[in-house]
Amino acid sequence: MSRPVVEFWFEFASTYSYLSVMRIEAAAQAAGVDIEWRPFLLGPVFMALGWNDSPFNIYPPKGRYMWRDLERLAAKQGLPFHHPSRFPRNGLLAARVALLGAHEGWVGPFARAVMSANFAEDREIGEPAVIGAILDGLGLPAAELLARAQSDANKLALRCQTERAAELGLFGAPSFRVGDELFWGNDRLEDALAWARQGGVART
Repeated sequence: MSRPVVEFWFEFASTYSYLSVMRIEAAAQAAGVDIEWRPFLLGPVFMALGWNDSPFNIYPPKGRYMWRDLERLAAKQGLPFHHPSRFPRNGLLAARVALLGAHEGWVGPFARAVMSANFAEDREIGEPAVIGAILDGLGLPAAELLARAQSDANKLALRCQTERAAELGLFGAPSFRVGDELFWGNDRLEDALAWARQGGVART
């Protein structure tokens, strides 16, 4: 019998995606659920909603709350956190590389390293040198992967995945899908895993 699956839609510039990326593999393993990693870009999704920036920047009180909430939650998870000097950072290149990793089995370590670079080390994850150094540190062929990530076929694949996110009604990250059921936000990860484990049937 196949194991239940949760689709994990995440964005490298997303603060709450940081929390989920860092814990989802361990949580899914404990729940007996497989994860399908779905990197995508929030920018086009936000533009379709009429936003030209992160809502955390558009609405300052919301942003102030989010940063303090992130500090609390990172501390709760035992994660380092450093307020990025640039927000949101450009996650395009990282997402293109992660798309390759999702097909080849190394996306988890890569995603965690990129998130740490952004939200713990305040590094510019949009720069090829930073992503290359992360790949090197994981023992992966950086030059080859960066070239493949920038191929026309892979660029199109990420564009299609982002368009698919919008078609599915995603409006933020992280988001989790189990079949047609959508769960939004880091605090819904456990609910998504439970829904998958229970076969998509609510139990009381």
